[in-house]
Amino acid sequence: MGYLLGLIVVLGALWLGLSGIYEPLLLTLSVISIAISILLAARLETVDREGVPYARTPQLFAYWAWLLVEIFKANWPVIKACVRADLDINPALVKVKTRCESDFAKTIFANSITLTPGTVTVEVEGDKLLVHALFEEEATPDSFAEMDERSARAADGRKSSKGEVTA
Repeated sequence: MGYLLGLIVVLGALWLGLSGIYEPLLLTLSVISIAISILLAARLETVDREGVPYARTPQLFAYWAWLLVEIFKANWPVIKACVRADLDINPALVKVKTRCESDFAKTIFANSITLTPGTVTVEVEGDKLLVHALFEEEATPDSFAEMDERSARAADGRKSSKGEVTA
């Protein structure tokens, strides 16, 4: 029920925020369109934790802030490699095992790797990701452990490796 209510609130806020018109006819049409959208989402069985992740919004914003800092830090070695006369890269493919359980968390983790300069997620199969990296010495499965833990905590709200429960 909470996911359904969250979806109704978000769709209503989107409608009002994007239209900016508060005439009775348009408000009636918005209620009708939101009702149709809710019925379709319920029929498709997408009104669940992954389909409506609004309860995780504060954790996701915290994760995105951390990821933004990591993206800026990863830019520097890539810029240095590109500017040098000799291309100082040593590409490698590495398999990374993830702790993420839901598809939502795996998607966040895989996209975070791809957003980070110098790395691209090539394939996701089960709980393993195939990652292409520009620098072999920095492309160890352990180098992705913190991002994996943070994305699992942000999306799933699951236990950390130390066993402490995160909300």
